[in-house]
Amino acid sequence: MGHTHALSGALVWLAAVPLLERADLMQQYALHLDTKQLAAGTVVSAGAALLPDIDHHNGRIANTLGPISQHFCKWVGKVSGGHRNATHSLLFAVGTGWGVDWLATHQRYAWWAVLFIIVGFGLRGIGLDFKGQEPQSALADCALAAFAVWWMHDLDMGFVGWAIGIGCVAHIIGDCLTPRGCPVLWPIPMRVELPVVPRTNGKVEHMVIVPLLILGTVILAVRSALGETATQWLNKG
Repeated sequence: MGHTHALSGALVWLAAVPLLERADLMQQYALHLDTKQLAAGTVVSAGAALLPDIDHHNGRIANTLGPISQHFCKWVGKVSGGHRNATHSLLFAVGTGWGVDWLATHQRYAWWAVLFIIVGFGLRGIGLDFKGQEPQSALADCALAAFAVWWMHDLDMGFVGWAIGIGCVAHIIGDCLTPRGCPVLWPIPMRVELPVVPRTNGKVEHMVIVPLLILGTVILAVRSALGETATQWLNKG
């Protein structure tokens, strides 16, 4: 479900950042993020974790902006071969991360628009909406996304491609743990499937997976915040 994917995107991003910050591992591509950048990346990755479902005509993304997003997702589903096909692959994750990163460098206004949409997905994905009240949910989501993007406007967002790609990969991993799996190496049709979660939106997801994701996200967020505070204290010393 949407909220599960959003939480998984936030969790995987927070878990991946320490690896991406290791210069000996990534060399010239190493990231060095402060607390604000880490928080921004968490929201972006949570939103990106919903992006593979852009092929679903009735998913959380499709219902974000009413008929506009519903028709768009329906069109994407037809082009990509239906739900859980092309958009649920590593090629999509890498391509989307690279594409957004390219926009950030060459098309700034388009990039801010894309970032607004992705952040909106993330906020809605983690449950910032009004159940059964779509117009109010859409308006509240747009207002919160606009505020979040404004808050990010003076940050160095050079890490955004990583956040997008990691969020998409988190989604793909999650769907591989359910029946049907995903064509991870699309266009190779072979599907990766390890059905640990027997049914989407079932008891295992709600009573086991979601609580574990929330707990893991909180632990990693606190660890990152404490690590940043300790670093600042040592630098002052």
